[in-house]
Amino acid sequence: MENLIALVNRLQKACTELGDYGEESALPTLWDALPSIAVVGGQSSGKSSVLESVVGKDFLPRGSGIVTRRPLVLQLYHKEGREYAKFAHTSQTFTDFSAVRKEIADETDRETGRSKAISTKPIYLSIYSPNVVNLTLIDLPGLTKVAVDGQSDSIVQDIENMVRSYIEKPNCIILAVSPANQDLATSDAIKISREVDPRGERTFGVLTKIDLMDKGTDAVEILEGKSYRLQFPWIGVVNRSQADINKSVDMIAARRKEREYFSNSPEYSHLAKRMGSEHLGKVLSKHLESVIKSRIPGLQSMINKTIIDLETELSRIGRPIATDAGGKLYMIMEICRSFDQIFKEHLDGIRPGGEKVYQVFDNQLPAALKRLQFDKQLAMENVRKLITEADGYQPHLIAPEQGYRRLIESTLVTIKGPAEAAVDAVHAILKDLVHKSVTETAELKQYPSLRVEVSSAAVESLDRMKAESRKATLQLVEMECSYLTVEFFRKLPQDIEKGGNPTHSIFDRYNDAYLRRVGSNVLAYVHMVVGSLRNSIPKSVVYCQVREAKRSLLDHFFTDLGKKEGKQLGKLLDEDPAIMQRRLNLAKRLELYRTAQTEIEMVAWEK
Repeated sequence: MENLIALVNRLQKACTELGDYGEESALPTLWDALPSIAVVGGQSSGKSSVLESVVGKDFLPRGSGIVTRRPLVLQLYHKEGREYAKFAHTSQTFTDFSAVRKEIADETDRETGRSKAISTKPIYLSIYSPNVVNLTLIDLPGLTKVAVDGQSDSIVQDIENMVRSYIEKPNCIILAVSPANQDLATSDAIKISREVDPRGERTFGVLTKIDLMDKGTDAVEILEGKSYRLQFPWIGVVNRSQADINKSVDMIAARRKEREYFSNSPEYSHLAKRMGSEHLGKVLSKHLESVIKSRIPGLQSMINKTIIDLETELSRIGRPIATDAGGKLYMIMEICRSFDQIFKEHLDGIRPGGEKVYQVFDNQLPAALKRLQFDKQLAMENVRKLITEADGYQPHLIAPEQGYRRLIESTLVTIKGPAEAAVDAVHAILKDLVHKSVTETAELKQYPSLRVEVSSAAVESLDRMKAESRKATLQLVEMECSYLTVEFFRKLPQDIEKGGNPTHSIFDRYNDAYLRRVGSNVLAYVHMVVGSLRNSIPKSVVYCQVREAKRSLLDHFFTDLGKKEGKQLGKLLDEDPAIMQRRLNLAKRLELYRTAQTEIEMVAWEK
């Protein structure tokens, strides 16, 4: 069982070292989940004397006004041999307990300045002695009703808020210290304890200054639980008098004198076995052990879950920034590769979006080609005009070849519109996928400047690819215009009308039937070419845009990146300071919970 209290001591020490004081914050707190004993009392209630009696040493600052201005986490270790003390904030070992008192005062001043202000940041103190039981106590500033010179008007409420922040927690055992020579109804400790623990289920009542009560009065009804009942029996203590303190009467003698007082007093002799500071320490230690034992399973479960939550958030936030130029360059390259991989996953169907490219070729391009008004282009009047103009000043002798060519070229050139539209549509889809990939790359969320640079570089690459794609795709149309497939025309039916009837005059050679035949032949050829381009335009667009984007989207960016110096690279990794601080806080808190996990497993293994 001693291992359990030692375990909590180690965990509380780890909390203090790693910045977990149980204060409200955006981080999970282990401190609040650990059982603790908080000592509560008004000023001059004898609170400090009770603590010193339990420890058996003079070590707490004394004086008028508010002496305790920071929580003191006091961890007692029963250990044979010499007595010594250690603070968490210094590696020094103290064997002179008057030096411990001075160090408490000095460390308080380091945090609060040489004012009379208070601080919620605890001081961690361990005392190793053969005269103590294993126990952890938290000494809190004494409750007061009036601010004195040098203190803010809010000091009264500030102290109460600090005390409440500890004793409101369900894991906190309250040690309520009240003086017997004052009316219990006015006790600050009882008043605040009753508010947070109305049933007294986690409150231990300690009655001090019993020996200073007026003659003819006693505290029997309180100690027997008749005046104010708690779940646990009241414990009376008799502390050293000021004269004893002045004479430096040691605690061992003071404890003996305390035992004699209760044993020899007619009023309290029947209660003597459960009175005194020694009994108080043993009762608290035993109770703390049982509380810890009952909380260990739930504590383990909470720690395991919190570790997963902290690791998940740290993973989402990402790694810290490298300090050297090489590390920064590598980090940027890795982030860019993550972005590039996500972009490729969109195109390859692992993530949504790439299917829209296929829809351009399967729906948009065919529909645009179908909407081209070839019939209007090959209307009778237009055919007559182009055929006639192609003859120039001389009539053709065999067939209007130049007329055919001009009709075909003027019709095919209209395909450039749908071809360019396909290039533009795929470009728009790729740009949209770039923006999606930027958003989905977790690391880029950390670095606004790098996000902007990567996004701009990717879009610039797509613009270059779009220009190349437009050029290559329009060349496909121009190729069809510049060289006709002669085999198509050789397969057409041969008749006398093909070259005109030599017996006709040159003016009636282009009759309507003949012109319709020419228009029909040209339309058939154009449809053949459209069928071919419907297959080749997607090939050109994919080759110049989609394939190239997968292959070299950030090549230009990488080239420029290699020319940058460390300072310029640092500007790209301009992480939000709030995220940097959050990462540091999470890492420290994760270290705390992993330490706790190991500590608990070790104790459980030993058992």
